[in-house]
Amino acid sequence: MAASPSPDAETKSSWFSRKLSSKKPKTSQSSSSTTRLTTVTNPSFISFSDILRPRRPSVQQSKTDESNFDDSLVDIAVNAGSDTSSLADKSKGTKDFFHTPSTTMTTAHGNRYEDWSTIDWLSDQARDRLRHQIITQQRNESSWKRFVAYHDALSGWFCVLLIAVNIGIIAAIVDIGAVWLTDIKTGICLPAFYLSREQCCWTASNQTYDKYQHVLCANWHKWANLIRIENGTTAEYIVDYLAYVLFGLLFATLCAVLVKTFAPYACGSGVPEVKTILSGFIIRGYLGAWTLLIKSLGMVLGTSANLLLGKEGPFVHSSCCCGNIFARLFPKYGQNEAKKREILSAAAAAGVSVAFGAPIGGVLFSLEEVSYYFPLKTLWRSFFCAMIASLIVKILSPFENQHLGLFYVGNKYRWFYFEMIPFFLLGILGGLFGALFIKLNLAWCQIRKKTRLGRYPVLEVILVALVTLLISYPNPFTRMSMSDLIRRLISSCESEDESLLCNYERNTTSAYEKNESAKPLYGVWLSVGLLCSALVTQTSLFILTFGIKVPCGLFIPSMTLGAITGRIVGILFETLVYYWPNFFLFAFECGTADEQCVVPGFYAVIGACAFLGGVTRMTVSLVVIMVELTGGLSYSVPLMCAALVSKLVGDALVGEGIYDAHIKLNNYPYLDIKAEYIDQTTTITVLESKEEKNDLITLPRDGLTVEELINIVRTHKYNGYPVISSREEALIIGFVLRRDLQLVLEQRTVLNLQSNLTTQISFSRTTHQSNALHIYRLLNRSPTTITLDTPTTTIIDMCRKLGAQTILVTNEKGHLIGILTKKDIIAYNIDEQNSHGKVPAHNQNAAAAATRLDILKQILSRRSLYDPAFGDSWSNYFEKKRELFDPAYSDWSNSFKRSDQNALH
Repeated sequence: MAASPSPDAETKSSWFSRKLSSKKPKTSQSSSSTTRLTTVTNPSFISFSDILRPRRPSVQQSKTDESNFDDSLVDIAVNAGSDTSSLADKSKGTKDFFHTPSTTMTTAHGNRYEDWSTIDWLSDQARDRLRHQIITQQRNESSWKRFVAYHDALSGWFCVLLIAVNIGIIAAIVDIGAVWLTDIKTGICLPAFYLSREQCCWTASNQTYDKYQHVLCANWHKWANLIRIENGTTAEYIVDYLAYVLFGLLFATLCAVLVKTFAPYACGSGVPEVKTILSGFIIRGYLGAWTLLIKSLGMVLGTSANLLLGKEGPFVHSSCCCGNIFARLFPKYGQNEAKKREILSAAAAAGVSVAFGAPIGGVLFSLEEVSYYFPLKTLWRSFFCAMIASLIVKILSPFENQHLGLFYVGNKYRWFYFEMIPFFLLGILGGLFGALFIKLNLAWCQIRKKTRLGRYPVLEVILVALVTLLISYPNPFTRMSMSDLIRRLISSCESEDESLLCNYERNTTSAYEKNESAKPLYGVWLSVGLLCSALVTQTSLFILTFGIKVPCGLFIPSMTLGAITGRIVGILFETLVYYWPNFFLFAFECGTADEQCVVPGFYAVIGACAFLGGVTRMTVSLVVIMVELTGGLSYSVPLMCAALVSKLVGDALVGEGIYDAHIKLNNYPYLDIKAEYIDQTTTITVLESKEEKNDLITLPRDGLTVEELINIVRTHKYNGYPVISSREEALIIGFVLRRDLQLVLEQRTVLNLQSNLTTQISFSRTTHQSNALHIYRLLNRSPTTITLDTPTTTIIDMCRKLGAQTILVTNEKGHLIGILTKKDIIAYNIDEQNSHGKVPAHNQNAAAAATRLDILKQILSRRSLYDPAFGDSWSNYFEKKRELFDPAYSDWSNSFKRSDQNALH
């Protein structure tokens, strides 16, 4: 019989070594099932030495129980999943199509952020490092564990590859479906009804174009032609008008009903919510499978209904849904919220990539606009994900195989230095438009939230769709889809082009001759009038549409309005050059140019960039997206000028973009990483401003029983509890999470403690009690700690840059006196911003109290001005009784200060 190991040898064997060992002790089935911990939230540690440090086993514990308990602590320390069971699940819809009960509307101001959960970036990073260290140590034990180590190292690339392939397939399906349903409003292809107008006329030998460049062929039939109504008659116009409105109304209604019934989170752009999630908050169900499905269907139906909305923002949301779903397949990301956000950042880049065919712009968009934490490896994975997603779309989509850009114009436009004047003008107009749109859209959304209109989201969608369809059809430029309109506006007028927009009087007889400036005729000015009308109506409808309960983006609508404005400005400037060719600004350049001096189509490109920049306040990513869209690298300087000027003008009028504005409108818990906060207050002001002043629940290091811990965990459902030195002295020892304590209490069956509720619990490194439940390893011994004098700006930076979830507040002696959470900091910051530069009432009281304390400190420090015994007594009273914030002491403090000043004189 083999000899059993000696106690000394057993003592030298650490619990971590047993965890890394391939030989596990045999336990009963019930014990192994109890120790399997899969979805827990783990603490952060001061260093790995605390985890790796061996501990002398208790004499009373069996070796098997000790091993099982140590293994469970490792499971708690490694598994970084988040528990969202306590959060409200608002991702499920309702069958009450046309009414939303008032109880489901926005919650009261005092209950904000109750449906959100924060993550602790530092803790999750520490847990990931521990998990990686365990896998690294195990990989030399067997070939399988070596394979597991390699798989773990490559899991991030596998995950983003799956995301890219799936969002590429979804984007191709959405593009094909949206084009087909958009054309269904105007007619049908027979006998192949499943073909769009462009596909229907691809092989037709008798293709023709109308005066607005719409393709016509014998296989494409308008709805009026199917009932044998002659072309060009009033009856034909009325029938096509009715078909256009009815089909669009059907698509919009179906979209709103699907969102209301199956996935309420599928409405809107999704970018503000994605920004909030990437900043470290959790919205239960927002990135689920149902949301992905309904969002994809809603994009097809919404754009087909000719509503003033785009697919670009919803594609970011859909791509992040794919990221959340596929991250669950990889424990490295599915069980760690901080690591999961690296995948979501890459997914956001893929969303913009498939929306525009701009992979590099998508990466920069994720970096500049939505991501909160963007390490270098995330940049590489985002680049790879965006590249694969764009490639999949190009392979599957039948519409854009000729060029890589969605609105391709190439480098055929040449710009001159004097054109910087209208380019700057377009930038100013873009900033003005962005400020106007943000202000009016927020005002309309406030009306929707505060009135009964918000209770009828489906009816609102139907009304908006009806008004949009009725107004859009009479104008040929608004009747077509926004993507087609942008392509038409940015195109140049060739000599053989006979559309109204290109109705010029030219002297050339050949397409190969120099395309000089030409005199605009009636068709051009008619087009300008129609474009001005479209600009007014589409701007009004855009303000009303963005925010309704359907998937709606704002990239394409903003670019459409900018392209309209740019084309109008380009035509006017072209006319100016034609009638005053000898003006000093452009006489030399236009006289020596070997091509057309002013091209209105290029102004449409600049206008689209300026208006989108004015709304979103994007700069670098916007210019790169526009360059990739148009395929014109030589346009970078005018695009940069327009984007920069629009941002400066927009920031001067409204200090935030549309996404940040909607984050504040919806009261999302978000701290802008790019914002600069100027606040002269300290920690004590933030503590006084807390909406919910709950009791401070602490756990002593020693002397706590299992029964007392069970009562605390069940009664006070906080995120965690501070651990102090003793019940008499509140010196901070560490911080322990409530979820970890719950899981440890579930292990009592392993430790045979289920009948002994008086068992002592110890958070000490070493304990002299043989039967104590020693859970020191679950203790975070380095919690984020501040004092009462810490500036508020420093606290905000701790939450933004360190990702602190819970901050402990101490006094001058290091005693715990309060706790601040990230939600408290955000609520305080929002109150400061809502005060419009004025200090709120509770802050005024706190500031006055702090001033009184400063005065009292100065008086007490000058002990030569009063009796030392008297001074010592008041000094002790000052340290123990902070109730001197009471305004009743104000008169005493002021009089004491006056006497102090007289003594100095």
